[in-house]
Amino acid sequence: MPVSDVDRARQIEEAWHRERPDLDASSVRVITRIWHVAKIFGDDRRRLLATLGIEPALLDLLGTLRRAGEPWELSTRQLAERTVVSPAAISQRLTRAESHRWVTRSPGPGRSTTVRLTKRGKELIDEVAGKIFDHENELLRALPPADREALADHLERLVLALARPGPLPPAGDETSR
Repeated sequence: MPVSDVDRARQIEEAWHRERPDLDASSVRVITRIWHVAKIFGDDRRRLLATLGIEPALLDLLGTLRRAGEPWELSTRQLAERTVVSPAAISQRLTRAESHRWVTRSPGPGRSTTVRLTKRGKELIDEVAGKIFDHENELLRALPPADREALADHLERLVLALARPGPLPPAGDETSR
């Protein structure tokens, strides 16, 4: 996507205001910008992962195991729940990760299967996570730390409000967090 000084969201909102002044198109300033930033970040993440030689799905799998804490293992059910994918998708991811010797599977309690991050998988995810965080923090350097924190807080509030039914809590309502 070419870099531009043009803010399409503002242009779209102004055009709607000109053509249909009876509509409140102010949501365009937020929603269109979120879509634009999401596309830029998504495309950038895919390019970075390609240079690091890891698929997004396997990054998700390894990252989920790594964040579980030592001994870096979860059941296949826990993996499916935490990655929000089907058990069949987890099975496919595990097969690919096993082929790289990044994870092992073993029988767990009852009829469950336990998945463990190997030393090789842990080293890989630690290296990749460090590169991702360094790179993505660089992408955000246009925002001073206080602005980044405020944006993160606003986005958290929006995500939580959209994830549950009912109206948004009043601005500044700390009990809604």
